[in-house]
Amino acid sequence: MSRRRTALLLSGLLGAVASWQLGGAGFSWAKAALGQVLLSRAWERTLEGEEKARPWSWADTWPVARLEAPSRGVGFYVLASGTGRTLAWGPGHLDGTPMPGEPGRSVIAAHRDSHFRFLGQLAPGERLRLQTREGAWREYVALEGVVLDARHERLRLAHTGEPELLLVTCYPFDAPFAGSPLRYVLRAVPAPEPEGSGGAG
Repeated sequence: MSRRRTALLLSGLLGAVASWQLGGAGFSWAKAALGQVLLSRAWERTLEGEEKARPWSWADTWPVARLEAPSRGVGFYVLASGTGRTLAWGPGHLDGTPMPGEPGRSVIAAHRDSHFRFLGQLAPGERLRLQTREGAWREYVALEGVVLDARHERLRLAHTGEPELLLVTCYPFDAPFAGSPLRYVLRAVPAPEPEGSGGAG
């Protein structure tokens, strides 16, 4: 086989692989976006008091919070459980950690190439907003993100008296393939109340 033909075959193969990867990413993003639309109705039912408001009859998850980053123009429904199947539709709350908005460190995970892509640009000091199942809004301040190696390090989940958030995603953000053992972890703490907001009786 001539070198030119071999080069053409390799070029075509690389193009096919790239198209497959991009097509898969596009499908994942479309699925994630569609999920947020379908979940909006379930969230409305949750705010009305329904327990485990499933977005469709066969769903094994349901929304437990609404997370927004106003400075980045993004907002998502946080789902119960952090399984791979759940994360295809939106950020997932990890079982065994406090519910978002409750005292302690609540862990929320999402994919780096869809819902939590914005974490790569979020700067320390930027605000996040979280709506609880009861409808209350809480404001948080993002701290500096850190990179952990999941093979050797664990998340620090020591109980705290404040309702903190740990937002976790795979790292690096621009990795061409999944499977990296690195995790990007961003901690967010309650935003200080404006001076004088305590009010006098």
